[in-house]
Amino acid sequence: MIRKAVFPAAGFGTRFLPATKASPKEMLPLVDKPLIQHGVEEACAAGVRDMIIVNGRGKYAIEDHFDISYELESLLRKKGEDAQLAAMRAITDMADFFYVRQNLPLGLGHAVLRAMDLVGEEPFAVVLSDDVIDSKVPVLRQLIDVYERYSADSVLAIERVPREQVSRYGIIKWKKIAEGVYEVLDMVEKPKPAKAPSDLAIIGRYILSPAIFPALAETRPGAGGEIQLTDAMRSLVARERVLGYEFEGVRYDAGNKLGFLMANIAFALKDPELGPGLRAFLAKERKK
Repeated sequence: MIRKAVFPAAGFGTRFLPATKASPKEMLPLVDKPLIQHGVEEACAAGVRDMIIVNGRGKYAIEDHFDISYELESLLRKKGEDAQLAAMRAITDMADFFYVRQNLPLGLGHAVLRAMDLVGEEPFAVVLSDDVIDSKVPVLRQLIDVYERYSADSVLAIERVPREQVSRYGIIKWKKIAEGVYEVLDMVEKPKPAKAPSDLAIIGRYILSPAIFPALAETRPGAGGEIQLTDAMRSLVARERVLGYEFEGVRYDAGNKLGFLMANIAFALKDPELGPGLRAFLAKERKK
């Protein structure tokens, strides 16, 4: 059973300044829900119940969002807004939330390491809310199915990317063992295209063995002067079974402005209330 999911959420969100000067990037709205809520809902749909959010300075809005708002609920109750009241309480009741502070900006690997005491000695998930994935089956559920079917120690979500973009990702060296399933032989963080072992990139969904924690503790700063999760996972490949799974779904990189806008448009077009009006607006704009 994968019972716990870690959400690194301590970054400054500099790509979205000035919007993120005083508001966490994770709270930017994807249609009508903050980015991080989409990730939490995916984890819940995959059967995960404990959400561990690695927070940073000034990001109280994330904790407040998943907490009970007595004043808001009282107002909605007085106004007879029963549907809205139920929706607000559902946010709090969907899972159990735990928080830990990342006090230094030392990278994704360091953020995951900060969750060690809350995770304990069990396998767990990591969800990067920047990667918004539209899929029929939650991607985290897909990874858990592969984890169980192939008795893996760790499973990484992977996706083919254009060769000229490999320097943005952790890239795996692989051996295919089934359709969409690859044994990870090695990996490298943000390689130059000429030195990349493949075009299969690690995307922001992971199932990790607790062995990742001592590996992270021993990992020295790598690309960008940060403790890279990829570097620590690389040390596990020699002694554990690490698989990559080419997930089914459409990913939007909401960590940059264009990807964020694309995700909003795609999700809004699927909304039964917003879709028709937005589709008409886009058609009108194309004629200009």
